[in-house]
Amino acid sequence: MLLVLAVDLDDDLGRKTGIETPVLGRENVEEAATKLATADPEDSDVNVLFQAIHTRDELEREGEEVAVAAVTGVDASDVKANRAVGEEVDTVLAALSTGENVRAIVITDGAQDESVLPVIRSRVPIDGLRRVVVRQAQDLESIYYTIKQVLGDKETRGTLLVPLGVLLLVYPLVLVANAFDVAGFSVLGVLSGLLGLYTLFRGLGLEDAIDETAEEVRQLLYAGRVTLITYVVAIALVAIGGWQGYQSILTNAPTVPLPTQAAVFVHAAVGWFAAAGVTSSLGQVTDEYLDGEFRWRYLNAPFYVLAISVVLNAVSGFFLPGDDAMLITDLALALTAGTLLGVLSTLTFAIAENRFPAAPETA
Repeated sequence: MLLVLAVDLDDDLGRKTGIETPVLGRENVEEAATKLATADPEDSDVNVLFQAIHTRDELEREGEEVAVAAVTGVDASDVKANRAVGEEVDTVLAALSTGENVRAIVITDGAQDESVLPVIRSRVPIDGLRRVVVRQAQDLESIYYTIKQVLGDKETRGTLLVPLGVLLLVYPLVLVANAFDVAGFSVLGVLSGLLGLYTLFRGLGLEDAIDETAEEVRQLLYAGRVTLITYVVAIALVAIGGWQGYQSILTNAPTVPLPTQAAVFVHAAVGWFAAAGVTSSLGQVTDEYLDGEFRWRYLNAPFYVLAISVVLNAVSGFFLPGDDAMLITDLALALTAGTLLGVLSTLTFAIAENRFPAAPETA
């Protein structure tokens, strides 16, 4: 048995005429088509309904056992609309009450309604598809639907429209720049650079990494993580230390060889870097304690940072130019102190963890 299905995905039939769907039977479908044509003569679904009747009559004259029905979705998202169409197809198939295998011929008015074909095919085999459009505008709805899909897709929209928008802004921004006595080529260069950075950003797929980082920061804010504050402070301390090291080179060693300049930089900046490391590690230890996952060995981190900073300060001080250089005996003492600090902290917290476990061991 053949079933001619007229598909109205956005439920123009139900919304404009008040007819309950699905509509089954030639007379009922014809009545529904007439009411829809009266309510809105320009609606393309009118043609779909009459085409379904016409197809049904042709098949009947050829000796086929055939039925006709109209099914509709809802005026909402494609997922909801497709689901509604599937439910109505189930209702139609249950109403046919035939023991024969039913095959369908689907009638639609364009590409948008055809998105429901997989839903229909999951319920009944499809023998044919007929798209009904006005002859004077064969591809109008398909073009409209394609543009709508492109603009509705977030990824495609960002990829196409953002560069296009930047290009369209070039001329008006150059005019504005000229009005304020700013070189138009400067504006053009800035826009070209921004467009290049955006293209590189999209091409490398960095948007996912940025989104993940933003989500992690948001979770840290909502969870009240101390590390968020300590990381910000640590970044500021590193920046200050880098600036101090640079200024120290300009002041004390502008003409010395590069290795000596490196020693001057490290000697001036290492204290700030150590402060940044201690700050961030203490923030991490605090969060671990608040989460109930604290271990004594976590306290090694700030002591390791201090030990490393003592060693770096001493080594860089030994290579300073002129009278500022550290004596070999002082270097030996500093290296010994740094080593002892790391070893003692490791032993101390290992003993503390064995005697005073912070949390029960998991099996």
